[in-house]
Amino acid sequence: MSPSIFYQTGQFTLHSTYIPHLDFFNTNGIKCSSLGGVVSGGQAILNWNFDWNDLYNQGLYGTKGHIIVKERDNIFQPTKIEVNWAGNFQNLRKIIEDGRSEQYTVSLEYSLSPFCDPREAALYDEIFAPSDMTDAVLVVEGKQIHVNKAFLSIHSDYFKALFSKNFKEGRASEIELSEVSYNDFGLLCSRFYPNPQFPDDKTVERLLIMARRFLVSSVTLSVEHHLLHHSKIEAGRMLWLADEYAIPKVLEKSIREIDSLVKVKKLERSKEYEKLSEKTKLLLLGRILTLI
Repeated sequence: MSPSIFYQTGQFTLHSTYIPHLDFFNTNGIKCSSLGGVVSGGQAILNWNFDWNDLYNQGLYGTKGHIIVKERDNIFQPTKIEVNWAGNFQNLRKIIEDGRSEQYTVSLEYSLSPFCDPREAALYDEIFAPSDMTDAVLVVEGKQIHVNKAFLSIHSDYFKALFSKNFKEGRASEIELSEVSYNDFGLLCSRFYPNPQFPDDKTVERLLIMARRFLVSSVTLSVEHHLLHHSKIEAGRMLWLADEYAIPKVLEKSIREIDSLVKVKKLERSKEYEKLSEKTKLLLLGRILTLI
């Protein structure tokens, strides 16, 4: 899951001439532009346009949190605006009625957290419920996850080692997993039990992150099959996924499909290009030379 965002602007002045661009940030997958002014009667008005399309396409459902508007001279008290949105694009408008002035000097503080579809958690609660087949308890974000040691060890070299008698944690009644979200861990496990779910374009990156951390090769292979045969992910991101998560067949296919200089130029303009390894850039160079 994408990390939370804490962002604070500098100060800017609102007045009767509407300012079309107060501030812009692009942090952890969330883009936001703000604009504002003062309407007749001396009320401050602020507008925000939010875009987290990249996160939405990776399976995140929305974002929640708040924005605090502060006025330098306390003409109006700090105003807290709650945010709780689903979907990928959102607009927000706020009129602050407490002030009666021709201009205000304000700053903005953002505290936002992307979140997954709440229906996912309900599904995972069912998967991780205790039964006569479970014999270990993992704890993620304070939630108990009941698992079968042998079954989980078959799929994950990480848990095979964790549950080994050679590890202290292997004998613990509960084992806490840190720096992982409940939904992401549930997404990983739902790919191999009890009724395996297939990857899609919204979940592939989250799955690859989790499969790498917990050493679940079967999930990586499942994602590889999806990327090779079913995915509609654009070329730049596909190439980066193959490079970042070491998926040779997808890397080879992605490079092979760059069959024109037009596609080369489009790739070079993509945000993923700069993140490619030097090794993959050399492979791309070899491919470009065959097109000249």
